[in-house]
Amino acid sequence: MSIKRVGIVGSGIMGSGIAEVAARSGHEVVLRSRRQATADAMVAGLETSLSRQVDKGRMSAEERDTVLGRVSGTHHIGDLADCDLVIESVVEDLAIKRALFAELDQIVRTDAILATNTSTLPVVEMAVATERPERVCGVHFFNPAPLMSLVEVVRPLTASDDTIDTVAEFARTCGKEPVLVQDRAGFIVNALLFPYLNNAVRMLENGTAGRDDIDAAMKGGCNFPMGPLALLDLVGLDTSVAILDALYAEFADPNFSPAPALRRMVAAGHLGRKSGRGFYDYASR
Repeated sequence: MSIKRVGIVGSGIMGSGIAEVAARSGHEVVLRSRRQATADAMVAGLETSLSRQVDKGRMSAEERDTVLGRVSGTHHIGDLADCDLVIESVVEDLAIKRALFAELDQIVRTDAILATNTSTLPVVEMAVATERPERVCGVHFFNPAPLMSLVEVVRPLTASDDTIDTVAEFARTCGKEPVLVQDRAGFIVNALLFPYLNNAVRMLENGTAGRDDIDAAMKGGCNFPMGPLALLDLVGLDTSVAILDALYAEFADPNFSPAPALRRMVAAGHLGRKSGRGFYDYASR
């Protein structure tokens, strides 16, 4: 199966980033949000992002207009009916995702693939909410999607080889490197990354070193582009706690139990960049 028309459900950063990646690689894209105003805002945000590329000389105005011409925004979920692939990128709540997959299953063509961009939740739970479990998989893009080269293609027990092969090829046509992974919490990257991030918070809590020194050490000592505390702010502390909770629920490893400081900061609304304050203060920048 060749993927030509892609539907994206979700109006957050990941949804808009995946839309940009797909449209720039030649796919028709339907952006669906619950409100038309939000869908229109996503398309406007995409135009702004592409115009920055024009200003930097990385694409022409004509190329920008061609990419934008491939994208439409809608609040009608029925507009996804003719998509070859629909990617869900809504809130990391399993009940919400299961309900959405059941709804999409009744709307989208029966031969189409339904995929989730979840970073930790069990893909099989979404697959069995449909009548096409063999056509459901995970396709985990990383933030920011236009810049990050990796896509985790997640195989639940129910997925067919054709589904996995088709989605992996879609990732390649988007200029990404797909890696294949079984349906385990955290997949590859987050299962390895989040114990490290969590232990950085514990190190800060117990006074081993200060925030700036922890981040500087990992940048200078390991050549990482960003320190762990700054990275948590970028991911979002609420998202990070949800990922750690999902990992702990599956593996019961103490390294996955969120550091108390993370829960306190989330309770205070200090979520990182998106709230203006996390381990760092972004409101004054």
